[in-house]
Amino acid sequence: MNKIKQILFVTFFAGILFSSCMRSDVYEKNVALPSNKWEESNKPSFTFDISDTLANYTMSLTMRHTDAYPYSNIWLNVTTTPPDEKTGSSVKIEVPLAQPDGKWLGRGMNEIWEHRMPLSRNGEAIHFKKKGVYTIQLEQIMRVNPLPEVMSVGVRLEKNK
Repeated sequence: MNKIKQILFVTFFAGILFSSCMRSDVYEKNVALPSNKWEESNKPSFTFDISDTLANYTMSLTMRHTDAYPYSNIWLNVTTTPPDEKTGSSVKIEVPLAQPDGKWLGRGMNEIWEHRMPLSRNGEAIHFKKKGVYTIQLEQIMRVNPLPEVMSVGVRLEKNK
């Protein structure tokens, strides 16, 4: 009976070890903004590796702000730099954060709101043509500098199944 317990113990931990080494199809990184203010000059960059050029991906903005954020949207320049290139291409995107009646679209807890909103026009899937390391840079292009009450921003990239 003791031998069976040892085999089960080893099998259990081997299963945990191998499952923790499985590759994830999700990349997510967030950057905290000093003093809850997003300066125009602060352009967070996010780097990730694409190995599957046949797949489609969904890219989202992740953003945390306080209830005192004064706008119902955010305008961004999103610059994508492909592998082995020095400059990228920029797209100007409006990301809605609230309904017309002012109700936030994200999840809230007390006075902190968290959003995960599509970072492509019309929420369409993104296809990467080259394998390698891509860089996404976010630049807030609102008319106010610094943009108040923004706690963090980030990018989430999910491989579509």
